[in-house]
Amino acid sequence: MANRKPKFTGLTYPMPNLMITFRAMVERHLRIVFMGTPAFAVPSLQFLLEAGYPIVGVITAPDKPGGRGMKQMITSPVKQYALEQGLTLMQPVNLKSKSFLEQLKSLHADLQVVVAFRMLPEVVWNMPSNGTMNLHGSLLPAYRGAAPIQWAVINGDRVTGLTTFRLQHQIDTGQILLQRAIPILDEDDSGMLHDRMMHAGAGLVLASADQLCIGDFTGTKQDESRASHAPKIHHEDGHIQWNKPAREIYNLIRGMSPYPAAWATLDNTEFKIWKSKLMPSISSKVPGTIWLEGKSLLVQAQDSALELIEVQLAGKKRMNARDFINGYKIRNWFLT
Repeated sequence: MANRKPKFTGLTYPMPNLMITFRAMVERHLRIVFMGTPAFAVPSLQFLLEAGYPIVGVITAPDKPGGRGMKQMITSPVKQYALEQGLTLMQPVNLKSKSFLEQLKSLHADLQVVVAFRMLPEVVWNMPSNGTMNLHGSLLPAYRGAAPIQWAVINGDRVTGLTTFRLQHQIDTGQILLQRAIPILDEDDSGMLHDRMMHAGAGLVLASADQLCIGDFTGTKQDESRASHAPKIHHEDGHIQWNKPAREIYNLIRGMSPYPAAWATLDNTEFKIWKSKLMPSISSKVPGTIWLEGKSLLVQAQDSALELIEVQLAGKKRMNARDFINGYKIRNWFLT
């Protein structure tokens, strides 16, 4: 399948609530090596393949132990899709190893496409004649780094986006090829936004590859004065400080869901909060105080309250807050 004849077709890119169409025609002849690992990368690979691009190789992370007792080898979603499609697959441990570089060079790729993979050494990203294109989950130069989707939600942004750009030495700094703005809805958590961006990003990757096929497409230099960063999210980042405004806490809960979750301490036990709702009521309670109001579980922030919708006590399953109230006797009505 990797060597099938490219199609000659117009430029049409399906995206959520959007159809981008160019009148020009393009022969999708570029030989592409695709690099990616998680589910976020699969639609991009699928779009390129189904559009007729010759995918001459797929590179993904090595299998790793997982499951109960770490006895099962877990394969990446990209690997699963590549195997289903009969594509040439590589899972290098060392991207600088001589054997891997020789195998990569033998594929004679015109372009490498990276979606949610890992940092590449220059000898890899500079190998194809058209270089290496990366998809990033923000409107660069905003939110350079490992967690752009989560930080955009945590910071309460109303709009984020996607960028394709050429890789160069410094991470997420290369010339921009195409961008697409994505609205962040007030009810979005990071998982919901991730899923919308996953499919929109696939369309942007295909459009960018087509632009490179047409030629004379060098990209736009990033404005360093507008740069911001989105470092990797850690467990401690999700610790809720109840003396902050309710809106900030609400955004943190959304941004940390579905992983790794915002949390507080209840009865000396970690208490994850997966979903909440802003309440208009203002009270004189101390921030962190929790109480029942009818069948609702409320907690006081700096300026107003939040209703807890979905929660999880350490060692227990995730559940609706009302079920939690019915099954757990709270001893200390205060969150820290």
